[in-house]
Amino acid sequence: MTPLHRLILAGALLTAASPAWAEAPLVEMHKDPNCGCCTAWAEHMEAAGFEVRQHETRDMRAVKIEHGLTPGLASCHTAVVDGYVIEGHVPAADVRRLLDERPDLAGLAVPGMPHGSPGMETGRHDDYAVLGWRHDDRTPSVFAEYTHD
Repeated sequence: MTPLHRLILAGALLTAASPAWAEAPLVEMHKDPNCGCCTAWAEHMEAAGFEVRQHETRDMRAVKIEHGLTPGLASCHTAVVDGYVIEGHVPAADVRRLLDERPDLAGLAVPGMPHGSPGMETGRHDDYAVLGWRHDDRTPSVFAEYTHD
């Protein structure tokens, strides 16, 4: 089983096990119209039980500024789910955990576009971290880590 399949299965199991998810959480995703990996991430989120609305814009910089993202947290797409900002290729299981635990965070980010993260299945697997940050202190902290042998 590939790491992506494990992530999708984990998201599906969390969905089935939690009565709080009777309705699919809505993800409002902003992306450049020419970005295919963003669409692949949206499909990953939908497979894990989220509803995704895609909004296309050529001014992603303005979207990132509006949502308080620093350049060090930036990736290709920016989403909002239940008041949290989700930047880049964050696995659905981490978004579920965020919504379940409700920590004092502004959101989660996977900076850049690491190979092997949801939506970036290229056959190569980079190690990467999912970072959390707060509105009052944008110093990121590690929310989850993904390493590959």
